[in-house]
Amino acid sequence: MEISRKVVPYFLELSPSLKLQPVKTIFIIRHAKSDQSFFGNDFERPLNDRGKNDAPMMAKRLKHKQPVIDAFISSPAKRAKKTAEFFANEFGKKDGDVILVSPLYQAPAPVFYEVISALSGDLNTIAVFSHNPGITNFINSLIDDMSIDNMPTCGIFAIKTDITNWEAFAKAEKEFLFFDYPKLSS
Repeated sequence: MEISRKVVPYFLELSPSLKLQPVKTIFIIRHAKSDQSFFGNDFERPLNDRGKNDAPMMAKRLKHKQPVIDAFISSPAKRAKKTAEFFANEFGKKDGDVILVSPLYQAPAPVFYEVISALSGDLNTIAVFSHNPGITNFINSLIDDMSIDNMPTCGIFAIKTDITNWEAFAKAEKEFLFFDYPKLSS
């Protein structure tokens, strides 16, 4: 019997015994390009025109690869929140559905692990929106033989792990899925 990926979402995979096993998938997304000419509080820095174009484009590219995301979790900083809202809207969610987590603003890598490990086990696929340099450092801590120099604005780094609860995320083996960003040809 052949099962198409159209029938079984890719967060579910067939095990050798043909039982469906949950797989946790995470999309780590840096906020879109912000307005560097903004002279106010860094927390309030908005997206610039390029960021406002890149975020919906990257959301569409992600939806093409992954049609369902259970939760959109973001730093509450204006540029990260707005990026998350563009993605949430593309996936049929409202702006208010974005979960704002204050520690993700200027978070070092360990904070990402803390935030993710506290998530409900009911969530199988999540998108996390945050900032550099923490987001690059977090990505570089995930997979031993892989690293990136810099997470580009509106870049998406995707991994999956065979766990049933997020609290096991830090110690779990992770598998790289893809890395995409606006200047990469689609």
